[in-house]
Amino acid sequence: MNKTNLTISELNKAYSAGTLLPQKLITDLITQAKSQQAVWIYLLNDAELKPYLDGLKTKSPQTHPLYGVPFAIKDNIDLAGVPTTAACAEFSYTPEKSAFVVEKLIEAGAIPIGKTNLDQFATGLVGTRSPYGETPNSFNSDYISGGSSSGSAVSLALGTVSFSLGTDTAGSGRVPACFNNLVGLKPSKGLLSTSGVVPACRSLDCVSIFALNACDANRVFQIAATYDADDSYSRQNPPANQKPVVTKDKFSFAVPLPEQLAFFGDDAYQAEFEKAVAKLEALGGEKQTLDFSPMLQAAKLLYEGPWVAERYLATQAIIENQPQAMLDVTRTIISSGNKPLATDCFDALYKLQALKKQADLMVEQVDFLLTPTAGKHYTRKEVRENPISFNSNLGYYTNFMNLLDFSAIAVPTSFTDQKMPFGVTLFSFAMQDQTLLAYADKIMQQNKLTLGATDWPFKTENINSDDNAGFIDMAVCGAHLSGMALNWQLTEREAVLIEKTTTAKAYQMYSVPGQVERPALIRSQAQTQSFEVEVWRMPTEYFASFLQGIAQPLGIGKVELADGRFVSGFIAESTAQSGENISEFGSWRKYMASQ
Repeated sequence: MNKTNLTISELNKAYSAGTLLPQKLITDLITQAKSQQAVWIYLLNDAELKPYLDGLKTKSPQTHPLYGVPFAIKDNIDLAGVPTTAACAEFSYTPEKSAFVVEKLIEAGAIPIGKTNLDQFATGLVGTRSPYGETPNSFNSDYISGGSSSGSAVSLALGTVSFSLGTDTAGSGRVPACFNNLVGLKPSKGLLSTSGVVPACRSLDCVSIFALNACDANRVFQIAATYDADDSYSRQNPPANQKPVVTKDKFSFAVPLPEQLAFFGDDAYQAEFEKAVAKLEALGGEKQTLDFSPMLQAAKLLYEGPWVAERYLATQAIIENQPQAMLDVTRTIISSGNKPLATDCFDALYKLQALKKQADLMVEQVDFLLTPTAGKHYTRKEVRENPISFNSNLGYYTNFMNLLDFSAIAVPTSFTDQKMPFGVTLFSFAMQDQTLLAYADKIMQQNKLTLGATDWPFKTENINSDDNAGFIDMAVCGAHLSGMALNWQLTEREAVLIEKTTTAKAYQMYSVPGQVERPALIRSQAQTQSFEVEVWRMPTEYFASFLQGIAQPLGIGKVELADGRFVSGFIAESTAQSGENISEFGSWRKYMASQ
């Protein structure tokens, strides 16, 4: 195993200090990769690596955030001049151009070292469905690595790359992360372009990111989440989701009803999930138990409904003209995709829309929802004996995510008594990727597990969230608070609540009469105290229109928070002191409740 800690921050330090050279590192990593069983389908040779290494001559660790950072690419994602097989040799083609997301990472200084093994045509969650061999788990080769992004996960866990790209249509970027002690970010649909990606279900596909920690996942995400005008499914990343955010000290999360938790006889995983929930509560989380029926019903639609027709469409040329090129299990699953009728499709879409409405009502109630990433970790022998139903079990907590348009992240939390990894998945609405990454980092800081299957220690990192371009953090203390009369002025401008806190003990509050009664926060030297505030993150493009709606004597200035930070927020002219002094309440909510 490579002795160099390959986290992005550690590599950046080594490159900046001149104690490590990219070419030497990459050469050593390629040598290491050659000994890894069924992990790689293609490794770049010296001639193929040279252009990428030469490209670093005009770059530096200070100017390019991924300078010299090695990464792996799942072999259903294009890399220029290298065959793309999707784990089917007969399907293979050699693209002239790299996938859009790969290009962006290379522009930032990252170095691709090869293409990784996968469940054929990205159909599976097991990592055993490939003619290039079963990819063994990085901790115990008797166990599955998880799929379909098996090689991408294991190459990272074994310390051969700093991050890797997978795809995640039904869980392929999360299940392998769980089984190999990694972070697996399944971004909001459309944020990472799928141009140059072999489709599985075109309308649901996501490029996913495997990383050793949440900070590295965030670094890659910020670069990769670039709008692609040539991808019909690409979506703009809103400003509030472009940079790291700050987590709240007190937060809420929801877990399924006890009878909805499925561990398929794996007592070890059940015990670890209970520990993970308890640890979240110790971090300041308030647990709720909600009925996950809409999610579980939506999950069944993925393979039992007409979406399998998308897999058939993506592989139609092979399955109709060279069916023997497919593995039996892959062909069996995809073949059913030519049976659904158009009426079946619309019927399923209507059901899904109804389930989406129900699911969204649940997601609104908490900061995020929490499940095990997988209910059980199977051995390779068990999967060989029961390849389809056990694979379906692995999708119990993952299959609904893209159908319901949620963002999700798998994060490691512990090891079982058998020293095998366990992890949970956090999920929420689309475009909440930064929030989920922040909570994932909070969890990793609590557990401090070694990284992947290496002995590299977890190190706390701070990614600056103060100088975010594209949006403004603003403290509100009155009618704009959540659930209050003017909160809609924030939400309709795509503002996102990022923190609940209090001001410093330096203010007084007065009631300002009007069509909507509002508070006036005035800094004062006498009889001061702190007041409840919420910090909302608003895209700058909407800020001017928000200012136009602010009536005298209120205005926007700088408000000091309890921890000494100053953020933009509502302040008032001294004339507001002609109103009623309501400082004794310490909160606009409490004052309103007293009326």
